[in-house]
Amino acid sequence: MRHGKTVNHLGRRAEHRQALLSNLACSLIEHKRINTTVAKAKALRKYIEPLITKSKTDSTHSRRLVFSYLKDKFAVTELFREVASKVNDRPGGYTRIIRTGFRQGDNAEMCLIELVDFNTIYGKEAAKSAAKKRTRRGGAKKKEDGTDVVESTDVATETPAAEAKPKAKRATKKKSDEEGAAE
Repeated sequence: MRHGKTVNHLGRRAEHRQALLSNLACSLIEHKRINTTVAKAKALRKYIEPLITKSKTDSTHSRRLVFSYLKDKFAVTELFREVASKVNDRPGGYTRIIRTGFRQGDNAEMCLIELVDFNTIYGKEAAKSAAKKRTRRGGAKKKEDGTDVVESTDVATETPAAEAKPKAKRATKKKSDEEGAAE
């Protein structure tokens, strides 16, 4: 039974585990995302999220508490300046774990752990690019008097006889679908 066993020991003694998590946390703060195993990422999430919460109140006491965990002046400064200002309005959930597959050598499950507010791949930028995405069919264009203008975009091209038959089948099916929808 696993009663009360909440800490993943990661196959290390306590001192080694604390040093590992401290180094992972410093790297995550510095680079905003790191690749590691899923087990280490889950342990790191429990380790770093309270530190990010402490960084929201910029006082000498909270800086000393965070420094006792990280033991890196640059990481503490980065955490209190850049990271805390971005996550100030977020109530929690500062990190995201994205599974990336399995490691080649020992088949360990790998992941990408990142700070949520520092992503550049998706999120606000991706939503903007998705809004700009163009579709094949355009919307109805309007004249100056407010009536719709229908433009024909069909282009006739020459195709060999072998290719013409499958397209003809698709065209007849499409035509029958349009007739069914019109009724």
